[in-house]
This record gives sequence, structure tokens and C-alpha cells, in this order.
Amino acid sequence: MYHITTGGYGYSKRLCIDVIQWFLRTYLPRHKIYVDVNHRGLMREGAYGFCDYCDGSSRPRDFTIEIHARLNREHYTKTLLHELVHLRQWVRGTLKYKAGKMMFNNLYVSKYEYMEQPHEIEAYESEEELYNDYMETLK
Repeated sequence: MYHITTGGYGYSKRLCIDVIQWFLRTYLPRHKIYVDVNHRGLMREGAYGFCDYCDGSSRPRDFTIEIHARLNREHYTKTLLHELVHLRQWVRGTLKYKAGKMMFNNLYVSKYEYMEQPHEIEAYESEEELYNDYMETLK
């Protein structure tokens, strides 16, 4: 079961909800997940998206995803899927905080540059395959 809310500007609500529903049904079907997606300008932060948990870091189930507004359809979908990979990492416990530091598969990620952090590598590597799988379901 899941609950999705969206807000902001410059996005397709139908696409947003459809992608999240597909991802949660496919990869986290037995989890009770709450997702709030906020669309806004993120250029000052130098990012296209963020995923954060809202409840405790131990077994989080309530998440906020922020997505940069006005991305083209393909870039938007891939960015949302990237952030949903992080959501899945949090839910499965592969991404977590320990002693105030973020860990992925028991490795402290802060010692790596952003693009070399293992949880980001997994998310970037998954984007294209997830996008293709999602697009295949639309046919």
C-alpha cells in the first residue's frame, strides 16, 4: 500500500503518480510507503532531485522527493526513478545513518566524491534500465 501526494509547478501530475505507482508496485509491493513529491526550482542547489525520509532513519517509510520543475518528459522520468532508487535503498536498509554518518552497504559514503559514492553509482546505473522497463509497460 502506498500514499502519494504531489505539489509545486511545472510538472505532469499524471506522469509523476504513474511513475511512482509503477515503481512501488514493481519493487516495493509489500511495503506501506508515503511519498510526497514537491516540484520546484533546484538550480541554486545544483541538483535535479533529492530524496529524504521524514520519519526516523530506522526503517523509514515516509519520504519527501524534490524534483526540479520544468524538466522534459524523459529527463523528468529518469530523475524521478533515480530518486525512487534512493527511496528503495532507504526502505531496504542498504542506505542508512549510523553514528550520524550516511552508510551504503556498511561503507561510509562521505569519504567519496559525489559521483563516486556507491549509492549514487547504483542510482545512476539503474536510471536507464528502469526508464526502459517503465516505457515498455506503456506499450
